[in-house]
Amino acid sequence: MSRAKVLTIDTMNPTVKKVEYAVRGPIVQRAVELERELSEGMKKPFAEVIKANIGDAHAMGQQPITFFRQVLALCSYPELLSDSTFPEDAKSRACRILQSCGGNSMGAYSASQGIDSVRQDVARYIERRDGGVACDPDNIYLTTGASDGIVTMLKLLVCGEGTTRTGVMIPIPQYPLYSAALAELGAVQIDYFLNEEKCWSLDITELQRAVNEARQYCNPRALCIINPGNPTGQVQSRQCIEDVIRFAAKERLFLMADEVYQDNVYAEGCQFHSFKKVLFEMGPEYAETVELASFHSTSKCYMGECGFRGGYMEIINMDDEVKDQLTKLLSVRLCPPVPGQALMDLVVNPPQPGEPSYGSFIKERTATLSALAEKAKLTEQVLNTVQGISCNPVQGAMYSFPRITIPEKAVKEATGQQPDMFYCMKMLEETGICLVPGSGFGQKDGTYHFRMTILPPTDKLKILLNKVKEFHQRFTQQYS
Repeated sequence: MSRAKVLTIDTMNPTVKKVEYAVRGPIVQRAVELERELSEGMKKPFAEVIKANIGDAHAMGQQPITFFRQVLALCSYPELLSDSTFPEDAKSRACRILQSCGGNSMGAYSASQGIDSVRQDVARYIERRDGGVACDPDNIYLTTGASDGIVTMLKLLVCGEGTTRTGVMIPIPQYPLYSAALAELGAVQIDYFLNEEKCWSLDITELQRAVNEARQYCNPRALCIINPGNPTGQVQSRQCIEDVIRFAAKERLFLMADEVYQDNVYAEGCQFHSFKKVLFEMGPEYAETVELASFHSTSKCYMGECGFRGGYMEIINMDDEVKDQLTKLLSVRLCPPVPGQALMDLVVNPPQPGEPSYGSFIKERTATLSALAEKAKLTEQVLNTVQGISCNPVQGAMYSFPRITIPEKAVKEATGQQPDMFYCMKMLEETGICLVPGSGFGQKDGTYHFRMTILPPTDKLKILLNKVKEFHQRFTQQYS
């Protein structure tokens, strides 16, 4: 005897159905199917699927930092502390971390805000990074990757109904975490467009346009900035950051600074400036009033340790009662993964000069960042040789977001799907290259893009870029 199910597509939470996440969307699902078909011996016009859809560094062949893995191995299996093959600085670091864990085990829960000694190390790191600007460990919250902190802050910000419903300003193009989280929370997404003609720069007049229009139908309360940019790879100037802080102060907006790519800066003349540092250097008028949450992660930069889900957020000028509510909210999920917290401790407190592992650490770190810089330049150069593709300089982060020309005939044929999805799906089926269509990140009407990572090894990246070049030429001829 059958009966109707309690949970159906019609009776489930309607906000969940609005969530979209292009980075792992239909095109990636098809890529997985193609991999399986290849493994089963099915003939394809390509020998392998190359996934350039997501910033998963180790999956793309980037090597982990030896010291980080040594310490994590020692923390996971302390019996190795008697093994003479491990350097003494790795052993002492592992002992310090284990002493901060309940029962001297990474398998124990930590405090909901994170291990105290790790938060202290994060605070000291921020002080060094920001030239001595003070950082209070009580303002540091360890998180499950940066995403966890971002979603938690959005939960605190969303309230109201109708025209009083919280609106959150996000850049377009954006990282789909933001649109997905806002959809799930039932908040209002306020788009502000980055200027592609000026290397994806942020224009204050565009912020003003967006907030003025949004006030007609919602209550703008937060402004999200991604610097360096994802998917666009731009690095904001100090002047731009100052202008954004003044704008947030004038419009009474809570600032959220996504800074997970802070070590990934490649272009000559570009430099990472943290929002916290600039805020405090602007003087008490701003430093004591503008509310800011900034985010960092173990997943990007030279580390690429996505699977450990380590991260932190720092909060500035948060109301004390709201801070209590934040702590309560975090306590519901008990704690972030302790191995991720341990890894974050190593990121903010790596080997120092004079320690046994310092030389190899610097060598590995430099090699990884140098290779990324070379691949950023290579990607821009090759894509710009293709008629119908225009690629801005990849100043930072791990992606290029080139603009593509799609013939009108192809636009008409792409019925029921976005033209750049049609383009990327066709590329996947013909070449095995998995990219993400620009429509998954947002783009100006009438423009088309794709996002690709610069993470594959140089030899494989050259193959990928050559395949993209050849495909675009075939595609353009076919639909001309």
